[in-house]
Amino acid sequence: MSTINSQDDEDTFKILIATDIHLGYLEKDPVRGNDTFVTLNEILDHAQNNEVDFILLGGDLFHENKPSRKTVHSCLESLRKYCMGDRPVQFEILSDQAVNFHYSKFPWVNYQDENLNISIPIFSIHGNHDDPTGADALCALDILSCAGLLNHFGRSTSVEKIDISPILLRKGRTKIALYGLGAIPDERLYRMFVNKQVTMLRPKEDEDSWFNLFVIHQNRSKHGATNYIPEQFLDDFIDLVVWGHEHECKIAPSQNEQQRFYVSQPGSSVVTSLSPGEAVKKHIGLLHVKGKKMKMQKIALETVRTFHMEDIVLADHPDLFNPDNPKVTQAIQAFCMEKVELMLDKAERERLGNPRQPEKPLIRLRVDYTGGFEPFSVHRFSQKYVDRVANPKDIIHFFRHREQKEKDDSDLNFGKLVSRPASEGMTLRVEDLVKQYFQTAEKKVQLSLLTERGMGEAVQEFVDKEEKDAIEELVKFQLEKTQRFLKERRTDAEEEKIDEEVRKFRESRKKNTEEEDEEVREAMTRARAHRSEDTVLVAASSDEELMDTGMKGTGDSDDGLPATLSRGSGRARGRARGARGQNSTARGSSRRGRGSTSQETATSSRTYKPVSVPAKNMSVMDAFRSLKPEPTLNSSKSYSEETIEDDSDLEDISIVPSSKVNQRLSTTSSRSKTGSQSQTSRGVDFESDEDEFDPFKSTATSRRTK
Repeated sequence: MSTINSQDDEDTFKILIATDIHLGYLEKDPVRGNDTFVTLNEILDHAQNNEVDFILLGGDLFHENKPSRKTVHSCLESLRKYCMGDRPVQFEILSDQAVNFHYSKFPWVNYQDENLNISIPIFSIHGNHDDPTGADALCALDILSCAGLLNHFGRSTSVEKIDISPILLRKGRTKIALYGLGAIPDERLYRMFVNKQVTMLRPKEDEDSWFNLFVIHQNRSKHGATNYIPEQFLDDFIDLVVWGHEHECKIAPSQNEQQRFYVSQPGSSVVTSLSPGEAVKKHIGLLHVKGKKMKMQKIALETVRTFHMEDIVLADHPDLFNPDNPKVTQAIQAFCMEKVELMLDKAERERLGNPRQPEKPLIRLRVDYTGGFEPFSVHRFSQKYVDRVANPKDIIHFFRHREQKEKDDSDLNFGKLVSRPASEGMTLRVEDLVKQYFQTAEKKVQLSLLTERGMGEAVQEFVDKEEKDAIEELVKFQLEKTQRFLKERRTDAEEEKIDEEVRKFRESRKKNTEEEDEEVREAMTRARAHRSEDTVLVAASSDEELMDTGMKGTGDSDDGLPATLSRGSGRARGRARGARGQNSTARGSSRRGRGSTSQETATSSRTYKPVSVPAKNMSVMDAFRSLKPEPTLNSSKSYSEETIEDDSDLEDISIVPSSKVNQRLSTTSSRSKTGSQSQTSRGVDFESDEDEFDPFKSTATSRRTK
């Protein structure tokens, strides 16, 4: 076995590996608010001191999809401090960067930009916390990429086929094929792997000479039938997989016996949940690659807040606790205090050997009080440790297992009740709750048009990504599709036949999961476009009201408004915005009065272009009125009446071009006899030591489409 002898060998890649930094986690907490920023600086400091070739991040750099200004600013500050400099980059990129970074306006690696001075490049995929969202499908990593401080790769937007093209790197005689796949909903990616829709492209020349490194951010442990990605799904030519998303640190590479590649799970660099996996010591990895050989060196993080956790089962101490004892609660509380004190002493001993560690530790005591015991006041208990622990409100967690019911002949046999660990409930997702609700609901509240899967996805978008219009747009989209289906089938306008056709159509959609995923994606795109246009509409309305107020002030010389306006545009705009509430009644009445008489519209100080309500706002029964032998005039009249009385479409006001605004303002000015002008609106080897692992010695649109 040849070894990697020199740290600065011209043929050796040195790569710093980290995942799940979660910048901004609990940033408003007075004690833990800066933990993530301090740890990021430590990670970057290790990269600088070890003179690594580049940093590889496995997703979830940010904790929030829309990080705060403080979080973004702190991140930019750290990256600029540690990753910019005069030290030359020693490796080159051989692949087509226009393919690797095709979604970017600057499709090349940042250190090759002549306007930037990068000493440590960072390559990162996105995770499920900082994934692309919105109408433009942007994420926080795109901001860093545009600023030239990070290289965002591994992004895929297709739900039909994923082709993973590697970034080909070369340093001396060592060549690395770097593959990346950003976070995708596990169930969708699972189905795509099963259907052979995920392809990892390989270099055409000298396939076996490349060290194949794959970065992924998915569930590794099984949370459901398809809510994870089995390691067996990955190609066997891969040499090392860096697995993000899982927070338990298992950075020492372990071999998959079936596929023969190795998997390294660095885990998170900050404690984001008080669970057993987070209590494991946090590390990052320094990976050395030379040819087809590699060595992983573990680096312990010293600035991570210590976390100690212990479980106690009261029923296991019958000599100490008797449920029938009236003072058993006080005895339990004293026992818990003793356990907490022991954990605090242990944390203090660890901190004495590491001055960079935060002073207050995280303490968690899980108490199983099954067996007739009663919990004591957690709030009163926590007050004793406010100045000693970082999480005083979460020190004690009481839980108990569900007790099995005694069998009764008069009751239905629902089977034995199985007790679940407390952590299992944490994996239940919103989609699962929606599906479970409709499966157990009464028949009268069951879905007859929508599917549980689509509704679950929409609710998930509403909860996680704050897409307020997700559910509404999904309902409208599926309603439109059902109406088109019924019209094509020329179904008679009878309620029974319509219900039967709708039921058949719904069942066919449930079987075609790919088509349903496409529907949900289209509906989410509409919702994002809807939100973007609402923002534009609000801005345009503010400008228009400002101009209307200014024109009114010019015509009325008694109220003194022109004097106020002449002081500055900022104060005038504030006055105009404040006046919006006063005109709300007039605005509402003018909208509801659309379609009345043209004279009433003309007398208003503001005119609106008539907006026709699209056919998608009709109900299923309305879609068949055109099939009845009624005169066309009557049908259109009935439709017009519905349009006038519908107040749900108040936001569907067309934004007319600036030229039309000018014309309207000019007309208003002439009527008020003012002289103001029209205005314009705006196979690998390891080398082992004490902290190193050596597992093997051989070489694997517009809003609402109408």
